[in-house]
Amino acid sequence: MPNFSYQIQSKLPNAATSIFAIMSGLANEQNALNLSQGFPNFPVSRELINLVTKAMNNGFNQYAPMTGIIELREVIADKFSSLYGINYNPETEVTITAGATQAIYSIISSFIQKDDEVIIFAPAYDCYDPAIKLNGGKTIEIELHAPEFDVDWNKVKESITDKTKMIIINTPHNPSGTVLSENDMKTLEKLVRGTNIIILSDEVYEHIIFDKIKHQSVALFKGLAERSFIVASFGKTFHATGWKMGYCLAPAELMAEFRKTHQFNVFSVNHPMQKALATYMKKPENYLGLPDFYQAKRDFFLNAIKDSNFSIIPSKGTYFQLLGYENISDENDVDFAVRLTKENKIASIPISVFYNNKIDKKVLRFCFSKNEDTLLRAADILCRI
Repeated sequence: MPNFSYQIQSKLPNAATSIFAIMSGLANEQNALNLSQGFPNFPVSRELINLVTKAMNNGFNQYAPMTGIIELREVIADKFSSLYGINYNPETEVTITAGATQAIYSIISSFIQKDDEVIIFAPAYDCYDPAIKLNGGKTIEIELHAPEFDVDWNKVKESITDKTKMIIINTPHNPSGTVLSENDMKTLEKLVRGTNIIILSDEVYEHIIFDKIKHQSVALFKGLAERSFIVASFGKTFHATGWKMGYCLAPAELMAEFRKTHQFNVFSVNHPMQKALATYMKKPENYLGLPDFYQAKRDFFLNAIKDSNFSIIPSKGTYFQLLGYENISDENDVDFAVRLTKENKIASIPISVFYNNKIDKKVLRFCFSKNEDTLLRAADILCRI
């Protein structure tokens, strides 16, 4: 190799290996139950797998259209018309993506320029801030009020400036498991009225919501829908996170800009899986049954740990449950999560990693999208701590 030295000026100087990779790696190393990374440990629908195989056998193995196959975009538009009473044009306002993270990155890349400000709510999913920084933007992080993790809308109002280009919301919210209410959405709608602010609404857990709560999509609010991207995930909805399949919706003018970036990012997305999903989604019961399915898992898990020393506020959505350990230890959450993995053989995610300034609330996130045997073993461990 030549003796070459390059002085790297990192665009993400403080970025490290994802906590999800770290904790999953540690779980594997320690042979611990992995309730850290958010993936199910039960099988994908056999019908859906067979549809993918059928599509492959039928020759759908070359590039799909850049925007996604029209059959899938049409069924997505039909879903939004049925659930939210809004009509998205499948030709110009729906795009299939390589998972939700790619959609989020491409949206931010399409609109955020040097010194633009983007408001996010912390604890925040970890892909938002790096994408903003990579595009020269500035993250304005507003802390949600623990333990309910609700939004201080007065703080949001105070944080909006003439440099505010985008606000990113996430409901149901990862990692807290909270959901935005109708009043929250109407307040946001009022705050952005008369501005050029774009809303990026991360709604990947839209069908994983509990206690008969209604998902408040931005699609339900005219003043938000007209300025919003909605990001969704087939992986989350159909227990196939490894497929990295998602989609986004937005008014045609915004979507046209998104597609300029999307085509040079991934260009197009897995063709046979698109064919399979287009058929599978024609049966609404394949996603409308998810609230009951996951609430049963949440309730099973919470009942099994009700006598533990952890503090519990039941998750309202997503397949994550926060557990407070303030009655157990004074350790910071990263150290405590590592110790639980090594000594107690159960892996979780410390919540401080979802804040830029690493605020420690003495809270860990556990994933309950697991079979009952796994949840019982996890509960047995947690009740002994």
